[in-house]
Amino acid sequence: MRLYVRAKAGAGKNQIKKSDENHWEIWTTKIATKNKANMAITEIVAKELGVAKSRVEIISGGRSRLKVIGII
Repeated sequence: MRLYVRAKAGAGKNQIKKSDENHWEIWTTKIATKNKANMAITEIVAKELGVAKSRVEIISGGRSRLKVIGII
């Protein structure tokens, strides 16, 4: 499964807005330094889908707001 995510770091709270099944907007309170926001986004996705964090990985967009996230 692939998710197409628009990430927003440094938000007031963690939240998800789903445009459809595979297109999400995710806000995280973590800032985008030292991969903190990316790690938070993978944790948020794992929690939302009910899977282990180790099954969620960023396929592309590690340094971009637009990310492709894979669920193994």
